[in-house]
Amino acid sequence: MSSIPADLRYATSHEWARLEADGSVTVGISDHAQEALGDVVFIELPEVGKALNACQEAGVVESVKAASDIYAPVGGEVIAINEALADSPESVNNDPYGSWFFKLQPSDAAELEKLLDSAAYGASIDG
Repeated sequence: MSSIPADLRYATSHEWARLEADGSVTVGISDHAQEALGDVVFIELPEVGKALNACQEAGVVESVKAASDIYAPVGGEVIAINEALADSPESVNNDPYGSWFFKLQPSDAAELEKLLDSAAYGASIDG
């Protein structure tokens, strides 16, 4: 069974979002998503400074099985990307909650409340 940390919020498209102390939102993909993808071989991330709407395509994860779009779980401006993923995309398979993709400065932090909590996300992937 997939790991689903309770301190995160989840999009139905399998991204996780963590509200940081400075008000920014860190984004990655869930354990369930990385398991479904298999071995991750390449990750395309958004550019710093790019404005994204909630549910807008933000990048791509490619694995040995398929390519899958990454979506912004909330709207905002990209303020950082995890450049380490360019050299070691497989780290997402080893640590999906530690290997974040990008950070946003949300345009509306209330959008986080629209995302699923761990119990609802768990129910959505078990169904």
